Amino acid sequence: MAEVAQAPKLQNTMPNLSTYDAEPLNNQTTRRTMKSLLLSAIFTALGIASLIAMTSVAIAQPYPNKSIRLIVPFPPGGATDIIGRTLAQKLSAQLGQAVVVDNKPGAGGTLGSTELTKAAPDGYTLLLATTSTHSIAPSLYKSIAYTVEKDFAPIGEVATATNVLIVTNGLAAKDVRELIALAKAEPNKLNFASSGNGTVVHLQSELFKLNSGTQITHVPYKGTALAIPDLISGQTQMLFDSIVSALPHIKGGKVRALAVTSAKRSSLLPNVPTVAESGLPDYVVDTYFGLYAPAATPRDIVDRLQREMAAAVQSAEVKERFASQGAEPVGGTSAALSALMKTEADKWRRVITAGQIKID
Repeated sequence: MAEVAQAPKLQNTMPNLSTYDAEPLNNQTTRRTMKSLLLSAIFTALGIASLIAMTSVAIAQPYPNKSIRLIVPFPPGGATDIIGRTLAQKLSAQLGQAVVVDNKPGAGGTLGSTELTKAAPDGYTLLLATTSTHSIAPSLYKSIAYTVEKDFAPIGEVATATNVLIVTNGLAAKDVRELIALAKAEPNKLNFASSGNGTVVHLQSELFKLNSGTQITHVPYKGTALAIPDLISGQTQMLFDSIVSALPHIKGGKVRALAVTSAKRSSLLPNVPTVAESGLPDYVVDTYFGLYAPAATPRDIVDRLQREMAAAVQSAEVKERFASQGAEPVGGTSAALSALMKTEADKWRRVITAGQIKID
Protein backbone atom coordinates (compact mmCIF):
# COMPACT_ATOMS: atom_id res chain seq x y z
CA MET A 1 0.00 0.00 0.00
CA ALA A 2 1.31 3.39 -0.88
CA GLU A 3 2.57 5.41 2.11
CA VAL A 4 0.08 8.10 3.09
CA ALA A 5 1.56 11.53 3.52
CA GLN A 6 1.22 12.84 7.06
CA ALA A 7 -0.50 16.12 7.79
CA PRO A 8 2.00 18.86 8.74
CA LYS A 9 2.46 19.29 12.47
CA LEU A 10 1.17 22.55 13.89
CA GLN A 11 3.73 24.53 15.80
CA ASN A 12 2.74 25.19 19.38
CA THR A 13 3.06 28.92 18.96
CA MET A 14 -0.50 29.93 19.82
CA PRO A 15 -0.73 32.39 22.72
CA ASN A 16 -2.31 31.20 25.95
CA LEU A 17 -5.84 32.52 26.00
CA SER A 18 -5.75 32.72 29.79
CA THR A 19 -3.04 35.32 29.46
CA TYR A 20 -5.53 37.66 27.89
CA ASP A 21 -7.99 36.99 30.69
CA ALA A 22 -5.39 38.02 33.21
CA GLU A 23 -4.35 41.19 31.44
CA PRO A 24 -5.71 44.34 32.95
CA LEU A 25 -7.63 45.37 29.87
CA ASN A 26 -10.46 47.75 30.53
CA ASN A 27 -12.16 47.08 27.23
CA GLN A 28 -14.05 43.73 27.51
CA THR A 29 -15.06 43.91 23.85
CA THR A 30 -11.41 43.99 22.80
CA ARG A 31 -10.65 40.86 24.84
CA ARG A 32 -13.55 38.95 23.33
CA THR A 33 -12.49 40.00 19.84
CA MET A 34 -8.95 38.79 20.41
CA LYS A 35 -10.21 35.41 21.66
CA SER A 36 -12.47 35.06 18.64
CA LEU A 37 -9.66 35.83 16.22
CA LEU A 38 -7.33 33.37 17.91
CA LEU A 39 -9.90 30.56 17.86
CA SER A 40 -10.63 31.29 14.22
CA ALA A 41 -6.92 31.06 13.43
CA ILE A 42 -6.68 27.71 15.20
CA PHE A 43 -9.64 26.19 13.35
CA THR A 44 -8.37 27.54 10.03
CA ALA A 45 -4.96 25.97 10.60
CA LEU A 46 -6.52 22.64 11.51
CA GLY A 47 -8.74 22.76 8.44
CA ILE A 48 -5.79 23.42 6.14
CA ALA A 49 -3.83 20.56 7.71
CA SER A 50 -6.79 18.18 7.25
CA LEU A 51 -7.21 19.25 3.63
CA ILE A 52 -3.52 18.67 2.95
CA ALA A 53 -3.73 15.19 4.50
CA MET A 54 -6.80 14.22 2.45
CA THR A 55 -5.26 15.58 -0.72
CA SER A 56 -2.10 13.59 -0.04
CA VAL A 57 -4.14 10.38 0.31
CA ALA A 58 -5.97 11.05 -2.95
CA ILE A 59 -2.71 11.75 -4.76
CA ALA A 60 -0.99 8.71 -3.25
CA GLN A 61 -3.71 6.22 -4.22
CA PRO A 62 -5.10 6.80 -7.72
CA TYR A 63 -6.84 3.96 -9.58
CA PRO A 64 -5.17 1.85 -10.72
CA ASN A 65 -1.96 1.92 -8.69
CA LYS A 66 -1.07 -1.77 -9.06
CA SER A 67 -1.49 -4.61 -11.53
CA ILE A 68 -4.95 -5.89 -12.52
CA ARG A 69 -5.81 -9.58 -12.78
CA LEU A 70 -8.03 -10.60 -15.70
CA ILE A 71 -9.60 -14.03 -15.18
CA VAL A 72 -10.22 -15.99 -18.39
CA PRO A 73 -12.40 -19.00 -17.48
CA PHE A 74 -11.14 -21.16 -20.36
CA PRO A 75 -7.73 -22.63 -21.31
CA PRO A 76 -5.04 -20.77 -23.27
CA GLY A 77 -5.40 -20.82 -27.04
CA GLY A 78 -9.18 -20.61 -27.28
CA ALA A 79 -11.29 -17.69 -28.46
CA THR A 80 -11.83 -16.20 -24.99
CA ASP A 81 -8.12 -16.41 -24.24
CA ILE A 82 -7.10 -14.76 -27.52
CA ILE A 83 -9.58 -11.90 -27.06
CA GLY A 84 -8.63 -11.55 -23.39
CA ARG A 85 -4.91 -11.31 -24.08
CA THR A 86 -5.43 -8.79 -26.86
CA LEU A 87 -7.56 -6.64 -24.57
CA ALA A 88 -5.16 -7.01 -21.63
CA GLN A 89 -2.20 -5.82 -23.67
CA LYS A 90 -4.00 -2.68 -24.82
CA LEU A 91 -5.45 -1.89 -21.37
CA SER A 92 -1.99 -2.24 -19.83
CA ALA A 93 -0.71 0.50 -22.13
CA GLN A 94 -3.70 2.75 -21.47
CA LEU A 95 -3.84 2.35 -17.68
CA GLY A 96 -0.11 2.35 -17.05
CA GLN A 97 -0.41 -0.85 -15.03
CA ALA A 98 -0.02 -4.47 -16.07
CA VAL A 99 -3.23 -6.34 -16.83
CA VAL A 100 -2.32 -10.00 -16.29
CA VAL A 101 -4.38 -12.83 -17.80
CA ASP A 102 -5.09 -15.72 -15.41
CA ASN A 103 -6.63 -18.80 -17.07
CA LYS A 104 -9.04 -20.64 -14.76
CA PRO A 105 -10.82 -23.31 -16.88
CA GLY A 106 -13.35 -25.89 -15.81
CA ALA A 107 -17.08 -26.62 -15.48
CA GLY A 108 -18.03 -24.79 -18.65
CA GLY A 109 -16.32 -21.60 -17.51
CA THR A 110 -18.21 -21.45 -14.21
CA LEU A 111 -15.15 -22.13 -12.04
CA GLY A 112 -13.35 -19.02 -13.21
CA SER A 113 -16.56 -17.01 -13.05
CA THR A 114 -17.14 -18.14 -9.48
CA GLU A 115 -13.63 -17.07 -8.54
CA LEU A 116 -14.41 -13.47 -9.49
CA THR A 117 -17.29 -13.38 -7.01
CA LYS A 118 -14.80 -14.06 -4.21
CA ALA A 119 -12.51 -11.18 -5.16
CA ALA A 120 -12.49 -7.78 -3.48
CA PRO A 121 -14.73 -5.29 -5.32
CA ASP A 122 -11.91 -2.83 -5.91
CA GLY A 123 -11.35 -3.04 -9.66
CA TYR A 124 -8.19 -5.12 -9.41
CA THR A 125 -9.79 -8.44 -10.38
CA LEU A 126 -11.86 -8.64 -13.58
CA LEU A 127 -13.45 -11.42 -15.65
CA LEU A 128 -13.82 -11.91 -19.39
CA ALA A 129 -16.97 -14.04 -19.54
CA THR A 130 -19.04 -15.35 -22.43
CA THR A 131 -22.48 -16.48 -23.50
CA SER A 132 -21.58 -19.83 -21.93
CA THR A 133 -20.93 -18.56 -18.42
CA HIS A 134 -23.57 -15.83 -18.12
CA SER A 135 -26.48 -16.76 -20.40
CA ILE A 136 -26.38 -20.56 -20.53
CA ALA A 137 -24.94 -21.92 -17.28
CA PRO A 138 -27.58 -20.39 -14.96
CA SER A 139 -30.33 -22.35 -16.75
CA LEU A 140 -28.31 -25.49 -17.33
CA TYR A 141 -26.84 -26.35 -13.95
CA LYS A 142 -29.02 -27.48 -11.07
CA SER A 143 -26.78 -25.60 -8.68
CA ILE A 144 -24.34 -22.86 -9.50
CA ALA A 145 -22.20 -20.83 -7.12
CA TYR A 146 -23.19 -17.44 -8.48
CA THR A 147 -26.20 -15.41 -9.52
CA VAL A 148 -25.55 -13.41 -12.66
CA GLU A 149 -27.82 -10.53 -11.67
CA LYS A 150 -26.45 -10.15 -8.13
CA ASP A 151 -22.80 -11.22 -8.12
CA PHE A 152 -21.39 -9.31 -11.07
CA ALA A 153 -21.02 -5.71 -12.16
CA PRO A 154 -21.22 -5.71 -15.98
CA ILE A 155 -18.66 -3.36 -17.51
CA GLY A 156 -19.47 -3.84 -21.18
CA GLU A 157 -19.41 -6.14 -24.20
CA VAL A 158 -15.89 -6.43 -25.57
CA ALA A 159 -16.58 -8.30 -28.79
CA THR A 160 -18.84 -10.71 -30.62
CA ALA A 161 -17.57 -13.62 -32.67
CA THR A 162 -18.97 -15.79 -35.40
CA ASN A 163 -18.71 -19.54 -34.97
CA VAL A 164 -17.89 -22.13 -37.60
CA LEU A 165 -18.75 -25.80 -38.01
CA ILE A 166 -15.52 -27.70 -38.63
CA VAL A 167 -15.10 -31.41 -39.25
CA THR A 168 -12.24 -33.86 -39.40
CA ASN A 169 -10.75 -34.21 -42.88
CA GLY A 170 -11.57 -37.91 -42.99
CA LEU A 171 -15.33 -37.35 -42.73
CA ALA A 172 -17.21 -38.25 -45.91
CA ALA A 173 -19.64 -35.32 -45.63
CA LYS A 174 -18.56 -32.30 -47.69
CA ASP A 175 -21.36 -29.94 -46.64
CA VAL A 176 -24.07 -29.54 -43.99
CA ARG A 177 -26.72 -31.44 -45.97
CA GLU A 178 -24.42 -34.42 -46.38
CA LEU A 179 -23.51 -34.28 -42.69
CA ILE A 180 -27.18 -34.36 -41.70
CA ALA A 181 -27.84 -37.28 -44.06
CA LEU A 182 -24.86 -39.18 -42.63
CA ALA A 183 -25.97 -38.56 -39.04
CA LYS A 184 -29.52 -39.70 -39.77
CA ALA A 185 -28.31 -42.86 -41.50
CA GLU A 186 -26.26 -43.89 -38.45
CA PRO A 187 -27.73 -42.34 -35.28
CA ASN A 188 -25.19 -41.66 -32.49
CA LYS A 189 -22.26 -42.97 -34.54
CA LEU A 190 -20.94 -39.46 -35.12
CA ASN A 191 -19.79 -37.38 -32.19
CA PHE A 192 -19.21 -33.69 -31.66
CA ALA A 193 -16.57 -32.12 -29.42
CA SER A 194 -17.24 -29.10 -27.24
CA SER A 195 -15.40 -26.74 -24.90
CA GLY A 196 -17.24 -28.28 -21.95
CA ASN A 197 -20.66 -29.19 -20.65
CA GLY A 198 -22.96 -26.20 -20.76
CA THR A 199 -20.80 -23.96 -22.93
CA VAL A 200 -22.17 -22.16 -25.97
CA VAL A 201 -20.14 -24.61 -28.10
CA HIS A 202 -22.06 -27.47 -26.50
CA LEU A 203 -25.46 -25.78 -26.72
CA GLN A 204 -25.13 -24.72 -30.34
CA SER A 205 -24.40 -28.34 -31.18
CA GLU A 206 -27.58 -29.30 -29.33
CA LEU A 207 -29.45 -26.63 -31.28
CA PHE A 208 -28.08 -28.16 -34.48
CA LYS A 209 -29.36 -31.58 -33.42
CA LEU A 210 -32.81 -30.17 -32.64
CA ASN A 211 -33.10 -28.26 -35.90
CA SER A 212 -31.79 -31.11 -38.03
CA GLY A 213 -33.51 -33.99 -36.22
CA THR A 214 -30.25 -35.90 -35.75
CA GLN A 215 -28.70 -37.90 -32.92
CA ILE A 216 -25.01 -37.10 -32.37
CA THR A 217 -22.92 -37.99 -29.29
CA HIS A 218 -21.42 -35.22 -27.17
CA VAL A 219 -17.74 -35.37 -26.12
CA PRO A 220 -16.87 -32.48 -23.75
CA TYR A 221 -13.39 -31.00 -23.24
CA LYS A 222 -12.07 -28.21 -21.00
CA GLY A 223 -11.89 -25.77 -23.90
CA THR A 224 -11.84 -25.99 -27.68
CA ALA A 225 -8.05 -25.65 -27.73
CA LEU A 226 -7.93 -29.06 -26.06
CA ALA A 227 -10.58 -30.50 -28.38
CA ILE A 228 -8.86 -29.58 -31.65
CA PRO A 229 -6.12 -32.29 -31.56
CA ASP A 230 -8.71 -35.07 -31.30
CA LEU A 231 -10.74 -33.52 -34.11
CA ILE A 232 -7.67 -33.36 -36.32
CA SER A 233 -6.82 -37.00 -35.58
CA GLY A 234 -10.38 -38.13 -36.25
CA GLN A 235 -11.27 -39.27 -32.73
CA THR A 236 -14.14 -36.78 -32.89
CA GLN A 237 -15.87 -35.79 -36.11
CA MET A 238 -17.27 -32.28 -35.69
CA LEU A 239 -16.97 -29.13 -33.61
CA PHE A 240 -18.73 -25.77 -33.54
CA ASP A 241 -15.85 -23.46 -32.72
CA SER A 242 -15.29 -19.72 -32.75
CA ILE A 243 -13.59 -18.52 -35.92
CA VAL A 244 -11.15 -16.79 -33.54
CA SER A 245 -9.58 -20.11 -32.57
CA ALA A 246 -10.55 -22.31 -35.56
CA LEU A 247 -9.24 -20.14 -38.40
CA PRO A 248 -5.54 -21.10 -38.13
CA HIS A 249 -6.45 -24.81 -38.33
CA ILE A 250 -8.77 -24.20 -41.29
CA LYS A 251 -6.14 -22.22 -43.17
CA GLY A 252 -3.54 -24.84 -42.33
CA GLY A 253 -5.71 -27.56 -43.87
CA LYS A 254 -5.88 -29.53 -40.64
CA VAL A 255 -9.70 -29.42 -40.50
CA ARG A 256 -12.47 -28.58 -42.98
CA ALA A 257 -15.02 -25.79 -42.57
CA LEU A 258 -18.58 -26.70 -43.59
CA ALA A 259 -20.53 -23.59 -42.52
CA VAL A 260 -20.49 -20.45 -40.38
CA THR A 261 -23.21 -19.88 -37.80
CA SER A 262 -23.80 -16.15 -38.34
CA ALA A 263 -26.67 -14.64 -40.33
CA LYS A 264 -24.32 -13.75 -43.17
CA ARG A 265 -21.06 -15.14 -44.49
CA SER A 266 -17.79 -14.17 -42.84
CA SER A 267 -15.30 -12.03 -44.75
CA LEU A 268 -12.62 -14.38 -43.44
CA LEU A 269 -14.28 -17.40 -45.05
CA PRO A 270 -16.21 -15.93 -47.98
CA ASN A 271 -16.54 -19.28 -49.75
CA VAL A 272 -18.01 -21.03 -46.72
CA PRO A 273 -21.84 -20.83 -46.58
CA THR A 274 -23.90 -20.14 -43.48
CA VAL A 275 -25.73 -22.95 -41.70
CA ALA A 276 -28.95 -21.11 -42.51
CA GLU A 277 -28.33 -21.22 -46.26
CA SER A 278 -27.27 -24.87 -45.99
CA GLY A 279 -30.70 -26.17 -45.09
CA LEU A 280 -31.39 -24.95 -41.54
CA PRO A 281 -32.85 -21.44 -42.03
CA ASP A 282 -33.54 -20.76 -38.34
CA TYR A 283 -30.03 -21.55 -37.19
CA VAL A 284 -28.06 -18.38 -36.25
CA VAL A 285 -25.55 -18.30 -33.38
CA ASP A 286 -22.92 -15.77 -32.28
CA THR A 287 -20.89 -15.61 -29.08
CA TYR A 288 -20.54 -12.50 -26.93
CA PHE A 289 -17.52 -11.72 -24.76
CA GLY A 290 -18.26 -9.46 -21.78
CA LEU A 291 -16.04 -7.76 -19.22
CA TYR A 292 -17.17 -7.94 -15.57
CA ALA A 293 -16.09 -6.79 -12.12
CA PRO A 294 -17.34 -8.13 -8.77
CA ALA A 295 -20.66 -6.77 -7.52
CA ALA A 296 -20.29 -3.68 -5.28
CA THR A 297 -17.33 -2.39 -7.28
CA PRO A 298 -17.55 1.42 -7.05
CA ARG A 299 -19.46 2.96 -9.93
CA ASP A 300 -16.66 5.36 -10.82
CA ILE A 301 -14.26 2.43 -11.28
CA VAL A 302 -16.77 0.50 -13.42
CA ASP A 303 -17.34 3.58 -15.56
CA ARG A 304 -13.60 4.17 -15.91
CA LEU A 305 -13.03 0.58 -16.99
CA GLN A 306 -15.90 0.78 -19.48
CA ARG A 307 -14.41 3.89 -21.09
CA GLU A 308 -10.94 2.33 -21.21
CA MET A 309 -12.28 -0.94 -22.63
CA ALA A 310 -14.31 0.87 -25.32
CA ALA A 311 -11.30 2.94 -26.33
CA ALA A 312 -9.11 -0.17 -26.41
CA VAL A 313 -11.34 -2.27 -28.68
CA GLN A 314 -11.92 0.64 -31.06
CA SER A 315 -8.20 1.27 -31.45
CA ALA A 316 -6.75 0.46 -34.87
CA GLU A 317 -4.43 -2.30 -33.63
CA VAL A 318 -7.09 -4.13 -31.61
CA LYS A 319 -9.68 -3.86 -34.38
CA GLU A 320 -7.14 -5.30 -36.81
CA ARG A 321 -6.25 -8.11 -34.41
CA PHE A 322 -9.91 -8.97 -33.75
CA ALA A 323 -10.80 -8.81 -37.45
CA SER A 324 -7.97 -11.16 -38.35
CA GLN A 325 -9.44 -13.65 -35.91
CA GLY A 326 -13.09 -13.28 -36.92
CA ALA A 327 -14.21 -11.21 -33.93
CA GLU A 328 -16.03 -7.89 -34.17
CA PRO A 329 -15.17 -5.24 -31.54
CA VAL A 330 -18.13 -3.78 -29.66
CA GLY A 331 -17.07 -1.68 -26.66
CA GLY A 332 -20.63 -1.49 -25.35
CA THR A 333 -22.08 -0.06 -22.15
CA SER A 334 -22.93 -1.81 -18.90
CA ALA A 335 -26.65 -1.48 -19.61
CA ALA A 336 -26.31 -2.94 -23.11
CA LEU A 337 -24.39 -5.95 -21.79
CA SER A 338 -27.05 -6.56 -19.13
CA ALA A 339 -29.79 -6.52 -21.78
CA LEU A 340 -27.81 -8.85 -24.09
CA MET A 341 -27.26 -11.33 -21.26
CA LYS A 342 -31.00 -11.56 -20.69
CA THR A 343 -31.89 -11.91 -24.39
CA GLU A 344 -29.36 -14.70 -24.86
CA ALA A 345 -30.44 -16.39 -21.63
CA ASP A 346 -34.05 -16.55 -22.86
CA LYS A 347 -32.91 -18.03 -26.18
CA TRP A 348 -30.75 -20.77 -24.68
CA ARG A 349 -33.26 -21.58 -21.96
CA ARG A 350 -35.67 -22.62 -24.72
CA VAL A 351 -33.00 -24.86 -26.27
CA ILE A 352 -32.19 -26.46 -22.90
CA THR A 353 -35.87 -27.15 -22.21
CA ALA A 354 -36.65 -28.47 -25.70
CA GLY A 355 -33.60 -30.74 -25.71
CA GLN A 356 -34.14 -31.83 -22.10
CA ILE A 357 -30.49 -31.07 -21.45
CA LYS A 358 -29.40 -31.62 -17.87
CA ILE A 359 -26.05 -31.31 -16.16
CA ASP A 360 -25.62 -32.17 -12.49
